[in-house]
Amino acid sequence: MTFTRRALGATALATLIAMPAFAQDMGTIGIAMPTKSSARWISDGESMVAQFEEAGYETNLQYAEDDIPNQLAQIENMITTGVDALVIAAIDGTTLTNALANAAAMDIPVVAYDRLIRDSGDVDYYATFDNFQVGVQQATNLVNGLKERFPDAETWNVELFGGSPDDNNAYFFYNGAMSVLQPLIDDGSINIVSGQMGMDTVGTLRWDGSVAQARMDNLLSANYTDQRVHGVLSPYDGLSIGIISSLRGVGYGSGDMEMPIVTGQDAEIPSIKAIKRGEQYSTIFKDTRELARVTVGMVDALLQGGEPEINDTETYDNGVKVVPSYLLEPVPVTEENITEVLVDSGYYDASEIE
Repeated sequence: MTFTRRALGATALATLIAMPAFAQDMGTIGIAMPTKSSARWISDGESMVAQFEEAGYETNLQYAEDDIPNQLAQIENMITTGVDALVIAAIDGTTLTNALANAAAMDIPVVAYDRLIRDSGDVDYYATFDNFQVGVQQATNLVNGLKERFPDAETWNVELFGGSPDDNNAYFFYNGAMSVLQPLIDDGSINIVSGQMGMDTVGTLRWDGSVAQARMDNLLSANYTDQRVHGVLSPYDGLSIGIISSLRGVGYGSGDMEMPIVTGQDAEIPSIKAIKRGEQYSTIFKDTRELARVTVGMVDALLQGGEPEINDTETYDNGVKVVPSYLLEPVPVTEENITEVLVDSGYYDASEIE
């Protein structure tokens, strides 16, 4: 699909032509982010603003604080005020169909950012990470940690947590993880003591760490009065911190009760510190600077009449169309490679994660 900039009035066009090239306005990009409660979304927003502005665009960055009607109103306002393109990290990927139809009617291209927007034919491109691979890496880290910390256990007792059911990525994370864990469950190497499996059961609405902590409390009191949990599959660092708090509350990590293997995602500072303390075993690093770079390149190509760079045309069916996508590679992080991956790359200063 080829996009053209909305026509300028004759006077404005003449003025624009007369202006020096360096003063030309490339346009305004509306950026809709879900929340500031997670450090990664703040980083995403800052990276995109910096890179769009470097490319000559103005930006309108809005955070909806996980309030679906608020995000919808923000996007509708961006459309009404006349942005030239939209970049959207949706809170609920199923609620934007009408708004995106309005954007399409005004020739405003839409790039879904990290979270797929579902049920709309007006999503033009998708920039994200290989989310199935994220789940594979999380489960692989979990198994490696179990082997390392509990080598003598005949069966590893494990509990599963999923992400928010209204986030399409949560299913990719879970399915990727289960591609590794299910064979071990089937052969008896791993025992899901609570029996709780499947995203409809283990999902955590809005990726809320307090909800994860409360669920872990319940799992422990109902299933682990006379046995120990060895591992917890957590798909996001914010959940991991809540899970760890629950585990510590009943004595794990002190005395002879070794901390279970707890996974995560997003390499947030509290979790990096928890990894260094031995409380969290691993996380998955997704370099938001690179995701912003890809997204800015997509939008710039669309607005300049070019073809955005993509590397996947099969994976992300949003219920109406397969959305052409660019998938970046996630990077597993454990205590051994924190410095190499996060400090040497310039993502964090060493003092931030001491």
